[in-house]
Amino acid sequence: MTIKTRTLLDSDNGIYTESLDINEIFEGPNGSIPFRITKRRLRGGSRDGVDIIEVDNGRFCFTIVPTRGMGLWRGRCGDVELKWNSGVHGPIHPKLVPLHDPSGLGWLEGFDEWLVRCGLESNGAPEFNEHGVLKYGLHGRIANIPARRVKVVLNTETGEISITGVVEEARALTKRLALYVTYSTFVGSSRLTVKDMVRNRASVPSQFELLYHINTGAPFAGPGAKYMIPFEEMCPRNADAAALLKEWDLLQPSQEGSPETCYLFELAKDRDDSTRVLLINPKANRGISLSFSKKDFPHFLIWKMNRPDGDPYVAALEPCVNFPNTRSFEEKHGRVVELKPYESRSFEINIDVLHDYSEISETIHHIQRLQAAVEPRILEDPRADWCE
Repeated sequence: MTIKTRTLLDSDNGIYTESLDINEIFEGPNGSIPFRITKRRLRGGSRDGVDIIEVDNGRFCFTIVPTRGMGLWRGRCGDVELKWNSGVHGPIHPKLVPLHDPSGLGWLEGFDEWLVRCGLESNGAPEFNEHGVLKYGLHGRIANIPARRVKVVLNTETGEISITGVVEEARALTKRLALYVTYSTFVGSSRLTVKDMVRNRASVPSQFELLYHINTGAPFAGPGAKYMIPFEEMCPRNADAAALLKEWDLLQPSQEGSPETCYLFELAKDRDDSTRVLLINPKANRGISLSFSKKDFPHFLIWKMNRPDGDPYVAALEPCVNFPNTRSFEEKHGRVVELKPYESRSFEINIDVLHDYSEISETIHHIQRLQAAVEPRILEDPRADWCE
């Protein structure tokens, strides 16, 4: 038998594993490589009661937070740290995140993950009704809903490690959306694959939005770090971004009061609809690459901020099914995904950490080839149907 499965959490059947420590050696074609998977519950402060699963495949380490919608809190691959400093000392327990704060911005009080999903009912800016009452808060609820089922799956023949989870966003009489999450990696690999599925579990049609906020800070992100994004068209999201359009692909030295800037893209793609984006560190000797299909993620944006002294200095890569505007704006422009009863949509992102010039050069050449196939169009102002 090559597949080993361990259920860590199944709320329907009363299964809960307080702690786990799998510490083994994989005998593969590249020799003997130790790997480790641990699970524990954090105690004290705003982390109290948060469960984390830490995976170390022998090269790539990452921390999954089932309590926070199966988000990825931190990671490390070799000497590359996958994290950022948001000013929030997480992971914050969802019960302390005021999602219904009248400002609509309560979501930010739990925001410090490396990878966090925004959705599912909505994923953009706060939206209010005609009386000024909050309808949808910033970035939605899914990141603050604990998983109801979590498993560890090991393939002892191939060395594949998978962590799966199910998070449900439901409201009686209105919606039943389920997010099925799978993180997978191979022992000794510098790649992490994210495979998700959103399913309408109701007998009536439903809708959803989804955006992946993948945030990298210092020391990887710093002055001189650079985005490489192959695109057909791009635009700044607002006046602040438009004023800095000439430097859209570069990270600048830190500056007090620096505004956040965001740029929206229609990406270039291969014949099979695949595309790739890259963030390169200031020394140009390390990279973080995302590859995915435009069928899964028809839209994309980058977000960055360069404030000093522990304030956010961050570069984000954000594949999405819609842009992060209010839900009504996105619905008006046809970017909210429709699901028939019991229908589902699947998504996949490959995250590669690049450790030398040859790996980076190969990825750059791939992106340059994508770009050479189309003439990029840069709009100097926000595009009316992309930016609210």
